[in-house]
Parts: sequence; structure tokens; C-alpha cells
Amino acid sequence: MATYRSLVVLAVLPLLTVQLPLAQAAQPVASYSCRANTKFGQHTLSLRQGVNAKAPATVRPNTRFTIAVDLQPGALPGEVKGFKLQEVRDLALRVPVPANSVYLSASLSGGSGLNSTPSIQRDGNVVIVKVPGPIPGGASYELPTLSVRLRSGGRGTAVETRLKGSSYDDPGLTLQAKIKWKFITTTAPVACYPNPNPALTRTVVR
Repeated sequence: MATYRSLVVLAVLPLLTVQLPLAQAAQPVASYSCRANTKFGQHTLSLRQGVNAKAPATVRPNTRFTIAVDLQPGALPGEVKGFKLQEVRDLALRVPVPANSVYLSASLSGGSGLNSTPSIQRDGNVVIVKVPGPIPGGASYELPTLSVRLRSGGRGTAVETRLKGSSYDDPGLTLQAKIKWKFITTTAPVACYPNPNPALTRTVVR
């Protein structure tokens, strides 16, 4: 198995800081552009999370194999720059089915502190991990490991796993953040997309 370790920095201006399961290959640092729409206007936020992604280095044509994203434990802040983060709900992480492969199945394992049962939904060629929550502000948690079973394509091709998203209108990660400022409480939808979008894993078909 080829193993890729990464630390994802979702770099933007501070509204709140949330640790979430996002990854990239090897040593380079990936960035996500995120935006929260609140009663106080549009704000950007920062997300950071370590992830291990695993896949075979090589497979034969028309062979079944599994890619796995092992999400590391994280913790939500209780407050950032005067904004109190009360909870996060309805987290959805989207991963496209890689080119040069055929989707067979997907599963989740592990996870803790989520106050709900995560689920998988497939929308065309996109696998969506959904976590209803709520995850309270200040709480520690661990998101489940995502395993996707694929069938390889033709010889000489490569199967690369990447996150979905190309803009705020085409996000790869969405969530609802309930925040409080003074006497005002509001729920802010947050949308993120990878920018750039490096590969999580790469499997060569030989």
C-alpha cells in the first residue's frame, strides 16, 4: 500500500477555526477557499486537519481495489475573535469517483464525538460523507474513515483520488455553523472548495 500523509490548511480570514477532514498527497500544503454567509455579512474561515490517505501503488487492469482516507482526531474551538461557536451541523464532504475507475461501493468505520451516525450518499460520480451532528463548540471528535471500493480501468492509466470543488458555488465541503455574537445567535452556511486540488492517492494501472 502507498501511504500519503498530509496537513491541510484551509486558509482564509478568521470568523472561526474548525478542524475538518481534508487531505492531499505527500509533503506539499494544500489550501481551501471557504466562505460563510452570516447576518454580519460574508466572512472567510480557516480549517486545518491531518489525514492519512492509502491506496495501492499499482494494480492490474479490471481489478478491484480500495482507497481509504483515515481522518485524524480534531477539536472545535469554543470562541474565535469574539464569536462564540455553539455547534456545527450538517457537515458534508464530497469526494469524486476517480477517473479511470468504476465505483463499486463505499463504507465508513470508526469516528467519535459526532452525536450522530455518519452516512454515505452517492450522487452520480460523487461520494458524499454526511455528518448530521451537532458537534458542540470546544468539543473533541474524530470523523470516520472513508473506504471506497473501485475497479481499475485500462493498462497505462492512473487512478487519482481528489476532493471535489472548484468554487463557492461548486463546493467540496459544506456545513452549518451556529455562532453567537453578544445577544445575536445565527446559523451560517459555510462552503469550501480546494484551491489548489492535489491528489490524495495515485494508483498506476499496469
